[in-house]
Amino acid sequence: MMRSVGISLALFALPTVVFAQAPAAPSAVAATVNGETITLAEVDALLKQTLPLTPLTAAQQRQMRIEVLADMVDDLLLRQFLRKNGPKVDPAEIEAQLKAFGQKLQAEGSSLEEFYKQTGQTEAQVREAWTTAMQLTGYVKSLVTEEQLKAYYQANKDHFDRVEVKVRHIVIRAGKKASPAEHAAAKAQLEALRTQIAAGKLDFATAAKKYSHCPSAASGGDIGYILRKGGLVDDNFARAAFALKVNELSGIVETDYGYHLLQVTDRKPGIPSTYEKSATDVLDTYTDDFRAQLLTQLRQEARIQITVP
Repeated sequence: MMRSVGISLALFALPTVVFAQAPAAPSAVAATVNGETITLAEVDALLKQTLPLTPLTAAQQRQMRIEVLADMVDDLLLRQFLRKNGPKVDPAEIEAQLKAFGQKLQAEGSSLEEFYKQTGQTEAQVREAWTTAMQLTGYVKSLVTEEQLKAYYQANKDHFDRVEVKVRHIVIRAGKKASPAEHAAAKAQLEALRTQIAAGKLDFATAAKKYSHCPSAASGGDIGYILRKGGLVDDNFARAAFALKVNELSGIVETDYGYHLLQVTDRKPGIPSTYEKSATDVLDTYTDDFRAQLLTQLRQEARIQITVP
């Protein structure tokens, strides 16, 4: 099943986004995407499923609204694209899947109603999400050849073998709102640290504890084992990590968070896979990557206005 409908809580950059004040009424519009609206009530309904137990300040609540809204904008952009370009999905197929899912839940002592309540979704929203996922898979299947999928498998074999690497890093933050001068300064600082570490004048863990802008600094920058894809780390970060040999230093790696210096301290080989046995996973993972690339293009072309109070 597609994995494209969850909440990643990742901020996004949209060149056409305009932030404006809006009344705090639940019926207020939180965003307009190519003429379609997302209401504040819809954002808050989804936010209720992700809120921490501790109370939030007004600033924290607004930040979380923006983060949840980012995924909602992406989902709407994808639905708009697939309405025009995706294959039709027979409602009977969704009905059959929903019935089978309900039977599975019942066998586990649960029900569809409990599932809707726990996930904060309505039946209509679940049907829509499944329809979008099936449309996207069908659209990708119509474009990609088996030769392309086999090449993708070979290029990402570490992922399909479930190889893991243990990584430590030093990050100097410079987000999207940082000025060019701040970006240059962050990169220069990290390059200077890399030179000292590579020359043996500075220990990596010591440098991480002193300079890294990450909670992992306390443990010398160690973030534990990561997978090539599907984890919580940025794709640029993971790609750079898996290109390293054990104890090798990376170059300067840029992500949305800033600039990173990486070192892999261990590597677990995983279990060798084959394309034939991994075919379903290959298509799913390829589709996830396709979705990310498509959304980058759609955001650039879209008319989006954010109005979060």
